[in-house]
Amino acid sequence: MDFEPNEEQTMALDGWRRAVLRDVAPLAAPYMDSPFDREAAHELMRAMVPFGVGSGWVPEEGGGMGLDFLTSGLLFEELSRTSPDAAGLAWVAEGAALKVHSNGSEEIKARYLEKMVAGEVIGCSAISEPGIGSNVREMRTRAVRDGKYYRITGEKMWISNATIADVVLVVAKTDENEFSMFLVDREEHGFEAQEIQKLGISGWPMAQVQFNDVVVPEGNLLGEIGSGLRETMKGFDRSRCFVSTLALGIGRAALENAIEYSKQRSQFGKPIAGHQLVQAMLAEMASELAASQLLVYRALSMMAQGRRCELEASIAKSFTTEAVQRIASKAIQVHGAFGLTKEFPVERHFRNARMLSIPDGTTQINQLIIGRKLTGIDAFS
Repeated sequence: MDFEPNEEQTMALDGWRRAVLRDVAPLAAPYMDSPFDREAAHELMRAMVPFGVGSGWVPEEGGGMGLDFLTSGLLFEELSRTSPDAAGLAWVAEGAALKVHSNGSEEIKARYLEKMVAGEVIGCSAISEPGIGSNVREMRTRAVRDGKYYRITGEKMWISNATIADVVLVVAKTDENEFSMFLVDREEHGFEAQEIQKLGISGWPMAQVQFNDVVVPEGNLLGEIGSGLRETMKGFDRSRCFVSTLALGIGRAALENAIEYSKQRSQFGKPIAGHQLVQAMLAEMASELAASQLLVYRALSMMAQGRRCELEASIAKSFTTEAVQRIASKAIQVHGAFGLTKEFPVERHFRNARMLSIPDGTTQINQLIIGRKLTGIDAFS
């Protein structure tokens, strides 16, 4: 298997790298410690979507870039070196656009899809709920039919992009053991979102969302009635891969920062890069990052070929998000006391890395998925 970028991917990455530094980084920089507001989020999306970040997964006939998942993953990894916050914003919005393309009626697609792939309408998906955790079948949010409408009532938790989203794709119970997906428009139907303060990736909004008897027309049903959970589960492989690309970008930034500092900082008459134990830490960081990249690229390559990769995505996600925490921790160690201060970026890399072993299946949940695939025995029940 050859995961070296081809000529087309290399050209795309070179142009994207310049655009990130020129256009994206200045917009994202003021929001390292506070969530993007709606104006900043839309400005960021407009800067990113021409390069296929925020629009790449939607096929060309739907107005998107039609990128394969490996190429898209490389773009997200590159962005996350500079701003995992912007990468998270685009990733969630892109996933929502793909769901609208795949499941929306012609009327819904005509109304929303073009604006979503242009970055003019930002979407998010609302699945998780308080107290439910990884067992999504226990969700309590309900959508009750009322003539030609549905009334949605319930609470969602840990919803990325919710405070700045124009539309939210909410999965709700429509009957016992039946779950369906609906598009809720902020302006037309209304929903309440309260920002959650968190450890890291603080620019990327995350919120608690309330649906208080929100009325949506039956035409806002995405896919068939009862298909919401199936569509949600189909997206987990993709989500686990792309959380891993965010981790890769953070790991690369931490390693690069550590190498640069080790060459500049002198101790005992020479740069600390010349000390054996510092070189050992750098070697361990580089090795874990390389292993992580190979695992993530393998899963992305399988998705690009249209193959299921539940095992490979779970391996990539569980290994990479844990490895990048170790990489970021060693980057702090290389910096010594300065690594604990906000004067250098490595403390932020550590906080950002720690965020990613939780969403889209914790490390432990992914280990159970791996175990189930290996043995055929389900430890969830």
